Amino acid sequence: MSSISIEPYDPSCETAWNAFNHQALNGHFLFDRSFMGYHGDRFSDASLVVLQQGEIRALFPANVSNGLLHSHQGLTFGGLVHGDDVGPAEALEIFTSIGRRAKTMDVEAIRYKAMPAIYHRAPAQSDLYALFRNGAVCHRRDTSSTIDYRAPGPRSRRRGRSLRKSLSGGLDLVWDDAGWTEYWQVLTETLARRHGRAPVHTEGEIRLLAARFPDNIKLLTAQKSGSVVGGVVVFETPYVAHAQYIAASPFGQELSALDAIFDHLINSYAETKRYFDFGISTEEEGQRLNVGLSGYKQEWGAGCVVQDTYQWIV
Repeated sequence: MSSISIEPYDPSCETAWNAFNHQALNGHFLFDRSFMGYHGDRFSDASLVVLQQGEIRALFPANVSNGLLHSHQGLTFGGLVHGDDVGPAEALEIFTSIGRRAKTMDVEAIRYKAMPAIYHRAPAQSDLYALFRNGAVCHRRDTSSTIDYRAPGPRSRRRGRSLRKSLSGGLDLVWDDAGWTEYWQVLTETLARRHGRAPVHTEGEIRLLAARFPDNIKLLTAQKSGSVVGGVVVFETPYVAHAQYIAASPFGQELSALDAIFDHLINSYAETKRYFDFGISTEEEGQRLNVGLSGYKQEWGAGCVVQDTYQWIV
């Protein structure tokens, strides 16, 4: 590889950015500019485009905050988005160039949220080797719970008992494009009651994103007599169904609504995905494991996948 250049993202290349991300080895709809742009007012975008002889070689979704170049604080994970032909040697050259560019941006370090390998179309961890070679250290490690459909773990007897209870409760499970308002009320009340916080996305934001990405963002609700008592938002990629925004009302908890939802989701995606991911169970920058939450997910047959954030002093 030669003649590498690193340029700041410019809105004029939005179409080219999205097209490259769509076909990349480790692309994700989170990196689509239509997704990244919904909260553009909250972050100082500092995304970079890696070019070779005028052609896009890789993308680096990023923002700047408090003297750090982040990849990207508004996304679950980020990192270098690249094609099939970028191996360790090429990644080293690209990261060297990114490091040089970062030094001109008045930042002290890069915080790099690596994409978990389950989202890769094929093995694509050359970035981790390049980070190692540049002296990056693991700043944060979160644990996510994931079912590998090729080798699922056993379900616990307790989940079986709860599932039988939920199935006897007369619940209706509905893929509910029209149910965002009612479910967001359940979610907001649950988070306030249990954790004293609000959802990261407002109802308006999640509705906007679901409208922009109808094949990727979906809502499954559990309803009793027409009222929403629980739900899960699913982020779909070609190989992963990822659950987030998981909540049940007090009545929904009595009916074990989430057990009915997860049983349905896990079975529904078994033929079309490689993985079902429950999301992370860690708090306080990864230093605290929510043992009960992690155990609940493990009881469905999930194993541990780590989600790492590195700090690279430039």
